[in-house]
Amino acid sequence: MRIAVLNKDFCKPNKCSPYGEKPCIKYCPRVRTGDQTIVLSPDEKYVIITESLCSGEGICIKKCPFKAISIVNLPDPLEDQISFRYGPDQFSLFRMAIPKKGKVLGLIGQNGIGKSTMLKVLSNELKLNLGKFGDNTPDWRQIIDHFKGSELHQYFVDLQENKLNIVYKPQNITIIPKYVNGRVIDLLSKTDESSRLDHITDNLNLTKILERDISVLSGGELQRVAIAAAYLKDGDVYLFDEPSSYLDVSERINMAKLIRNLSTENKTIIVVEHDLAILDYLSDYVSILYGEPGVYGIISHPQGVRVGINIYLNGYIKDENVRFRDDPIIFHERPPQESLFGSGDIIFSYDDIQVSLGNFNLTTSGSEIHSGEIIGILGPNGIGKTTFINSIAKIANTNNHEEQNLNGNTEKLTVSVKSQYIKIEEDKIVSDLITQIKFAPHLSQSYKKRLINSLKLENIRERNISELSGGELQRVAIAKCLSTEADIYLLDEPSAFLDVEMRLQVAQLLRKSIEELKKASFVVEHDIITQDFIADSILVFDGIPGIEGNATAPQNLRDGFNLFLKIMGITFRRDALTKRPRVNKIGSNKDIYQKRINEFYYIPK
Repeated sequence: MRIAVLNKDFCKPNKCSPYGEKPCIKYCPRVRTGDQTIVLSPDEKYVIITESLCSGEGICIKKCPFKAISIVNLPDPLEDQISFRYGPDQFSLFRMAIPKKGKVLGLIGQNGIGKSTMLKVLSNELKLNLGKFGDNTPDWRQIIDHFKGSELHQYFVDLQENKLNIVYKPQNITIIPKYVNGRVIDLLSKTDESSRLDHITDNLNLTKILERDISVLSGGELQRVAIAAAYLKDGDVYLFDEPSSYLDVSERINMAKLIRNLSTENKTIIVVEHDLAILDYLSDYVSILYGEPGVYGIISHPQGVRVGINIYLNGYIKDENVRFRDDPIIFHERPPQESLFGSGDIIFSYDDIQVSLGNFNLTTSGSEIHSGEIIGILGPNGIGKTTFINSIAKIANTNNHEEQNLNGNTEKLTVSVKSQYIKIEEDKIVSDLITQIKFAPHLSQSYKKRLINSLKLENIRERNISELSGGELQRVAIAKCLSTEADIYLLDEPSAFLDVEMRLQVAQLLRKSIEELKKASFVVEHDIITQDFIADSILVFDGIPGIEGNATAPQNLRDGFNLFLKIMGITFRRDALTKRPRVNKIGSNKDIYQKRINEFYYIPK
């Protein structure tokens, strides 16, 4: 089976050739023999590929300057397993995940692989077409017959007969203020179909913002309100798309507990989640989505949650004999024995910091940061982490702050910042940044290549900044930060909007970059597993969110994670096979044991 996919956002026929000839059409062997395998659309804004005529030799892929064409050969048995396709030369989704009453199904996979598409199908926002269009588009009877004999059969029967009350928490919660206005309490009161308003506001810490207007809420507050609004509805099926975005660790655990509570009420729950620890904590079983982002996605057979996540990390599905990743993702079991914490040349030192912003007060102890060191920053939302980052940037940039370089001369420090809320010139295209990286004199060729390849910038090189998705914009912002010549790199929530694969790639990229540049970095990050990859030392913030924030000097990994998780009341254990961190169920034997020996994260052998 062969599928040919055109990314219409990338295709720019009016720019791909100065002479008006379209390389994909000009060099296609089938076009040369007289077939209309590739033709211009009537409005000449993109090309149209006739899949049945394509010979699959791939010349058009190589000749397209904008990387807009993908041609993939798949096993023939998949031809009968296609569930949905957006168009004749558009993204295809194969198979469907199997939701079950009283269970939480977790979906894991890269961005653009079909997770949100599947949720839209299960919510009836998109109707299955089994890859057929026009006069061949299947009706409900054909769709239901397609799943006859499977566990999905009754689900689609109920969906067609409108017997399912489906509640959908969308991925992009930042657009909520465009469609909903008024106070938080008014919104939640309207959706409270099960008389649980007081319970949900307490569990999600919404009491203090009930009187606020939706339009002034932060990302984390909007996420909690969206989760609360979904939870309060009396549904049969609950679909949560990336519910942990913008939330701190304690809020993520609270969210996971609530979702698990729904399963005890015999509800059907499906969750898309990129935080592996949280996905592990809340799921009963998982389905892995693999394939080629933007081209096709295949849904694996259901797997037990521990086994499924380990399969995803290893990149090999044994029961399907499919390898979708060349190298497994490996975790270290204990804090690195040769941690850079406290070693190396001192790049920057700062005194105690005290900042007052309205009613909020921040106090942090002074410290120093060394060459090649990354200080991870942990703490709840509203505790002053971003304020601290901004203070460090201000201190380092002051005219009177100078440090001795390796030759004993004094020089002013420079800072490169990747902010929590990304602001990049929208009239530029990604290729402008790639050009800037390629011609940066302070970067080695290997560093430039790693930066562009790790963040997959070539895939979006012709896109305008204003057209990028949240994850694409995050990758561009990280590249801009790490390609800027500086002594200190400050990154605020670099994993936001990124899928599991890209989070871990970014973590590895940060580690290698700071070591190669022999500079230093502060990184604010809520994803514990990502922070575990990144940090040499940990700076823990505590206090009262929105009122008071306090932080001592950075600590080694064991002490830092222990202090933070002790404050959160959470313990982690290590998976025996992959060594990945896993959240212990609160009150479990392992949770009680680790709290008793005061080892909340790293368990000694």
